[in-house]
Amino acid sequence: MGYGGYAPGANSRMADALTPLQEALRSLPLAEAAETLALIDKLTRNVVRNPGEAKFRRINLTNDKIKKAIADVPNAINVLTEMGWQQEDDSLVLPATVRLAHEVHVVGIIDAQDYYKTEAEKEKVRQTRASKAVDADTEKLRQQIEADRKEKAADGPVTKGSVPQKMGGGPNVMRASDLGIGQSSGG
Repeated sequence: MGYGGYAPGANSRMADALTPLQEALRSLPLAEAAETLALIDKLTRNVVRNPGEAKFRRINLTNDKIKKAIADVPNAINVLTEMGWQQEDDSLVLPATVRLAHEVHVVGIIDAQDYYKTEAEKEKVRQTRASKAVDADTEKLRQQIEADRKEKAADGPVTKGSVPQKMGGGPNVMRASDLGIGQSSGG
């Protein structure tokens, strides 16, 4: 047993290898991922809740909403084919032999949505940093300040060569012996 009763490597920070479904879900373009995943999530949940319902096992790719969110988005159809959907003319069909599982497919979509949310936040930070890029004058001024700082450091401390002066008797401290306390008079 490892430290604290945990199995060795049980709490490793190393990421597990992605499944083919996870790889497909993460291959969507960042800009369209939220809308595409929301629609794929809805379609998948419909099939999971009603596995025998034929209307949920067919996706018409010419439908305006489906076309915009799935057919026109790169790799979106690949995600659905990885889940088991098969292309027939202008639609995708899920064969009766294929069962979508909540634990695998819906949870995988939720994980992908979280992944894209994090990536969108990272992209926003990158864009903010890029917008704060300094102009040439500011950069030149920063370089001059840094050069001045190095020159000052090379000179050494400002108090170089000074000798500390001894102050008078120090603070006014009264001792018991100044008042005659604790002194024996020999008697």
